[in-house]
Amino acid sequence: MNIPLYIAVMAVLVLMSAYFSATETAFSSMSKTRMKVLAETNKKAALALRLSENYDKLISTILIGNNIVNIAVASLGTILFVHLLGGDIGATVSTAVITVVVLIFGEVCPKGIAKDFPEAFAIFSAPLIRIFIVIFTPVSFLLSALKKLISKLFKGDKQAAMSQEELLMIVEEVQQDGGIDEEESELLHNAIEFSELCAEDILTHRVDLEAVPIDADKKEIAHVFSESKFSRLLVYEDTVDKIVGVIHQKDFYRETAITREPVKDIMTPPVFALKNEKIDDLLRRLQQNKSHVAVILDEYGGTYGIVTMEDILEELVGDIWDEHDEVVEEFTEIDDGTFKVEGMMNFEDFCEQFELVAESQSVSLGGWVSEQLEKIPEVGDSFEFDKLHVTVVETDNNRVSLLEIKITEPSEEEELVTE
Repeated sequence: MNIPLYIAVMAVLVLMSAYFSATETAFSSMSKTRMKVLAETNKKAALALRLSENYDKLISTILIGNNIVNIAVASLGTILFVHLLGGDIGATVSTAVITVVVLIFGEVCPKGIAKDFPEAFAIFSAPLIRIFIVIFTPVSFLLSALKKLISKLFKGDKQAAMSQEELLMIVEEVQQDGGIDEEESELLHNAIEFSELCAEDILTHRVDLEAVPIDADKKEIAHVFSESKFSRLLVYEDTVDKIVGVIHQKDFYRETAITREPVKDIMTPPVFALKNEKIDDLLRRLQQNKSHVAVILDEYGGTYGIVTMEDILEELVGDIWDEHDEVVEEFTEIDDGTFKVEGMMNFEDFCEQFELVAESQSVSLGGWVSEQLEKIPEVGDSFEFDKLHVTVVETDNNRVSLLEIKITEPSEEEELVTE
């Protein structure tokens, strides 16, 4: 018996086992996005990308090859050790030795290396695995047919599409790994959550609108343009619940002078939407109508507020400032554990800031305060909620404009002193 030849063949088989194991891990772990970038300049990367697109055939080939070499090395090992040690002892020793060798050198080590460098190993292994795919095609075909038959016998639920929560978790993981920075992560979060927002979530309420009656004097309209700094004004007939048009500043002023045309002739028709309309649908409607303002209606058909193109874009890219915008701090700490908070602050942002678990039918913090007080808020009104003491500091037209929030829960240091 040629013992060195047996050992050499077994070493080659273990090496092939390592190759198949590492290839399986590399193709299952590699980033297709990164591989697409590499494929633009690397032919082997392009080959690896093509092979990964038919993953079922690829994995079948890998499993066939891996099983063949593992069975072969086990068989040769048994023959070798039985020849050296005899029947019963040789078979037992062979099982123990081959199991340890294949486990360490054929599975654990190669898979660990391939996991750390998946794209590089996939590119390295692609030419050889393509040859094995051709060689094992008949067997792969039979296995594929058997798999389809079994799938029909045991029908399961189809894998659901990736949920929004899963996408957000992936973005957070990529940020933690350093693949993207905080600003890029926030932009991706905004894009993923964009389709879930409704017009009601981002609108400017009717009490904050700037609108002029259709029969208003042009000097009055010019004054509103000057005071508001807005480039567009709503036009209403009789009441603000009946919006009939939108005046653009560039149409109102012609060659630095006020136009002589009637207001009816220079205003454009408004775009109307319901408050529960998704903002991605609303954005498409504004684009189709070549408009920058949508009038949001309540359930009774009255004016609930407006949403501008800028409001929608800010949900994607963050606040967009121009030279006329006034910087308003929604949240200001005035003392240790005491804060001044704007009533128009988003309620979800408020809960996140103070780590509260609370629900509200209102979008704004001021609306939530009204719900808690169960009346129209007045200056001086206060209440306790969880660990907070909430006091109304300022009101404007029967709504909360400024609040004082005091944290009443003792700090960790105070608790330790008390104990």
